[in-house]
Amino acid sequence: MSFAKPKIVLALGMAAVSVALSGCNTYQPAPKAFSEATIQPYMLDSGDRLRVTVFDQEGLTNTYTVDQAGYISFPLIGQVPARGRTLQQLSGQIAQKLRQGYIRDPDVTIDIDRYRSVYIMGEVGQPGQYSYVPGMTIQNAIAVAGGFSSRANQANADVTRKINGHVMTGRVGISDPVLAGDTIYVRERLF
Repeated sequence: MSFAKPKIVLALGMAAVSVALSGCNTYQPAPKAFSEATIQPYMLDSGDRLRVTVFDQEGLTNTYTVDQAGYISFPLIGQVPARGRTLQQLSGQIAQKLRQGYIRDPDVTIDIDRYRSVYIMGEVGQPGQYSYVPGMTIQNAIAVAGGFSSRANQANADVTRKINGHVMTGRVGISDPVLAGDTIYVRERLF
């Protein structure tokens, strides 16, 4: 009888530990779409500020911000959908609309003036909203946010990213690239 009691207690203890540890694993490794998104052309979204140049048209050349609905408000032609489009697609769309009774042969070029922000949360020195820089890695973003806290898990982070209109979250290494608009969460280490 005295032998059975410790085995039951040990089994219950092991079960409790496995349940507790399984709760720590709520995020899955990053899906394949995460790495594929880093090699795709840049897709515009809310918060991007664009420098639109219409050759020989000073009144139309300006900076425009993609609003929350995903549009830019452009003189003469009104609201132009920008969300989910590349710079080339948007410049072609603006040129096409300007051709419809406004300018005979418009030459439109678009550059990114300011990328949408990245958000860094969790075990970092100063969580918050930060400017995105092309080529930024998770480690660079954490450094901008004041580095790891003393309790941070420094091996990986959880990233939430919008890919093809779907919001996905996955665990990535700190050397993985960051995309504009990403939310990075640095977890607390277990021990």
